[in-house]
Amino acid sequence: MHAFEAFTQLVRTLTGKSTISTITDVQNAEQLAFLRSLKQQQSRNKEALLMPLDQLELVVFDIETTGFRPQKGDEIISIGAVKMNGLQVVEETFYTLVKPTQRIPQNIIELTGIDQEMTAKAPTLREALLAFLIFAKGCTLVAHHANHERNFMKHYSQQLLQTPFNQRIVDTAFLIQICEYNHTLITLDDVCLHQQIPIIGRHHALSDAKMTAQVWLKYVQQAMNLGCDNLQDVYERFARL
Repeated sequence: MHAFEAFTQLVRTLTGKSTISTITDVQNAEQLAFLRSLKQQQSRNKEALLMPLDQLELVVFDIETTGFRPQKGDEIISIGAVKMNGLQVVEETFYTLVKPTQRIPQNIIELTGIDQEMTAKAPTLREALLAFLIFAKGCTLVAHHANHERNFMKHYSQQLLQTPFNQRIVDTAFLIQICEYNHTLITLDDVCLHQQIPIIGRHHALSDAKMTAQVWLKYVQQAMNLGCDNLQDVYERFARL
């Protein structure tokens, strides 16, 4: 089911209405869904630390943005994500363009292929964030060099949803550094080339998320071979580097 079809179905369930007639219906359902997932996530964050790595339910995601500083007005223009169940990448994916409030810089258009015309009828960032959070369903999030994603999610969750972003985002860099301490692998391209993962559709959020999922899969198995049974072990080993 498409992410926005699933969202519409959820709105009907939460409001108890067979049709959605007003924006208030949607807003009320959005807030209920978000608050429920937030409450679940606060307890799941602790559970995920001790969950065996090969049993974690993950959403590996990537965002494309107009810059690096959301506090200065840089915006998210696309979100892509894939789900993983333990060591398996499942077929369920999420992708949406996002309608920005400002012009997309030319260098970003050239990098991502996303222009103003493509995003003209896309969901707002508020709508896209809520749809993504519903897709994630309280899973542990994974991103490559996750500070970028974390900064944008925290900033815009607070600004647009008036709610702190509390979901755990695990950085693939932790796994890479404990497994490849003799190598300097920084960019997603570096890691994919090193691991012979095909680089396809770079700087497209869903394509990057799919490649990041393959990176996670490669390195989580190596981490397990080093004796890491769960995320707590990963963090503790990383702290000893």
